Amino acid sequence: MSRVATGESVLARGVRVIESFALDDRTLTVTDIARRSGLHIATASRLIEELVGAGWLEREGRNLRIGVRLWEVVSRASPTVGLRQAAMPFMEDLHAVIGQHTQLGVMEGGEVLFVERLTAPDAVVNYSRIAGRLPVHASSSGLVLLAYSPQEQQERAISGPLKVFTDQTLRTSRELRTVLAEVRRQGFAFCAGHIYPETTGIAVPVRNSDQTVVAALSVIVPNDDAARSLIPALQAAGRGASRVMSTSASERS
Repeated sequence: MSRVATGESVLARGVRVIESFALDDRTLTVTDIARRSGLHIATASRLIEELVGAGWLEREGRNLRIGVRLWEVVSRASPTVGLRQAAMPFMEDLHAVIGQHTQLGVMEGGEVLFVERLTAPDAVVNYSRIAGRLPVHASSSGLVLLAYSPQEQQERAISGPLKVFTDQTLRTSRELRTVLAEVRRQGFAFCAGHIYPETTGIAVPVRNSDQTVVAALSVIVPNDDAARSLIPALQAAGRGASRVMSTSASERS
């Protein structure tokens, strides 16, 4: 594989081009991509042409967008496909009962990555979205995933900087360590006003056949006295998704 003088491969530079697209970017110009990727505009232009030819990028006038071919390949190969299929029936039932945001998140790169989400036009404000990320310490999904992560991963999060969203956001290592122990003890995370003062996030673990926590199932609901009454329904949905994950693994073996 050809390399530039710095030793970086063509593939690595191509990845930089693709990763120039942020969550809210529908299209970018060649200049945008060159600037964000740190590539010379001539190099960026050459790589873009190859990616367009492969269907990984598509032209929209003078702008570029992520291509359908890239979406197709990623959707087919993603390890979250089975997880989403297992969780979706329970998410749909939960969403029908609660009528608020219902979402599925996994740990990726030390953050929560949301891989599925159901919402409604009149649902409360919500920071997360499909393919969006949140810090683990600030979200109910993140606290569940971190609570059941390896000890070294927990310590990295506990010792790292903690972004503050509201007065209720966990902001010290001691607070985070205490809450993680509480999540493990009670089996769910309850975050009232941690990202928006008017909302509460509640999350439970989803486990695979060997009882490893592979995802967090969560709801975002109004921050009121009724929020805690939703915990049993969420726990039932989490157990259902876990049961399907375990059954699917047994059938494959």
